[in-house]
Amino acid sequence: MLFRMIKGALFRQKGKMLLIAFTIALGASLATGMLNVMLDVGDKVNQELKTYGANIVVKPKGSSLLSDIYNVQDEGASELTQAYLREDELGKLKTIFWAFNIVDFTPFLDTQVSLPSGSTARLTGAWFDHHMDLPTGESLDAGIVSLRSWWDLTDGRWISESDENAQSEFMAGYLIAQEQGWKVGDSVAFAVPNGTRNLTLVGIFDAGGDEDSQLFTTLDTVQAMTDRENRVATIEVSAITTPDNDLARKAAKNPNQLSSAEYETWYCTAYVSAICYQIQEAISDSVASAVRQVAESEGAILDKTQLLMILITILSLIGSALGISNLVTASVMERAKEIGLLKAIGAHNRSITGMFIAEILVTALFGGVVGYFLGFGFAQLIGQSVFGSAIEMKPLVIPIVAALIALVTVAGSLPAIRMLLRLRPAEVLHGGH
Repeated sequence: MLFRMIKGALFRQKGKMLLIAFTIALGASLATGMLNVMLDVGDKVNQELKTYGANIVVKPKGSSLLSDIYNVQDEGASELTQAYLREDELGKLKTIFWAFNIVDFTPFLDTQVSLPSGSTARLTGAWFDHHMDLPTGESLDAGIVSLRSWWDLTDGRWISESDENAQSEFMAGYLIAQEQGWKVGDSVAFAVPNGTRNLTLVGIFDAGGDEDSQLFTTLDTVQAMTDRENRVATIEVSAITTPDNDLARKAAKNPNQLSSAEYETWYCTAYVSAICYQIQEAISDSVASAVRQVAESEGAILDKTQLLMILITILSLIGSALGISNLVTASVMERAKEIGLLKAIGAHNRSITGMFIAEILVTALFGGVVGYFLGFGFAQLIGQSVFGSAIEMKPLVIPIVAALIALVTVAGSLPAIRMLLRLRPAEVLHGGH
């Protein structure tokens, strides 16, 4: 009997029920889209920020200590203390617990060289498109080409390490190239303490920073020019990290202060401090530190983005609740005589209220299902247009959206239910209402 009454009511008021379903679908679609994006946005934002450089710098303990005490530049500290990292240990970066979160890294080794004009310049050796086989059996391509992706190549080409002539080539920032009058293809003699080395200019770049007055060549070239085989001064690492919280900040000060449970949680979460700690475990005599401007901006951007998603979800659900309230109230007013008759023949308020809620929930189920799939499509549209990649479907979103829609539907129906409870059969049936 109850099923037939609900079915009859739904079909008699199909226009209004479709409007209610449409309202719920809009709320569900926005909630689904925002929640899926919010749960997936962390990796997306991190991946976007990785195009703006490294967020971790690894230095030798000696040069790091000197830099901290005397506030000297990294390159100066390295030369003064003769402290270096080992190039043959770089593959260990991809063996730490959070190896998959390390998306790129590049070693650097620099020296001062004398130019034919009589001036001096900083020549930095680095990986460009370095291919290496990892201890895990995997292979990796890393270097400046991907780590410094914002550099604009204004003339020439990048150094290719697979080219047999790579160790006789160099690249120059556009400022020093203009100052020296160099053009792509020029051969330049660089004087270093152990002799002179002729290198050919193959590319001029615009980095938008201090690098525009510097020179770059392969790491092997600088190692050979300065008799520092297998040595690197610093390593820049680009890693996907989780924004810091109180636990991460506590661990960054001193991991030994953590309890066993806190340590396990911290170590097994991709905080930048945890990744730095694991890098120090992997690389001998190293100190890994976060580039705070990058790491903190990642957390701030992510927090603000997620807050925006939550606010949009809340506002969309409030809008749906108001729309449902108006539509259900209008439905109760239209069916006032039917409700009065049910009360007159002995139906209790509880039964009538249950019937109305069942009708609305059936409508909400239909609208919610349609809204979920529309919302997932909306999330993909956001993912492709903003991040250039698909948004992963999160199973957790389904029960959350279902609970939110049920809550919003019931909340939106409360004013209509209060009106229903106040209806008096005699007044309604005799036209007094």
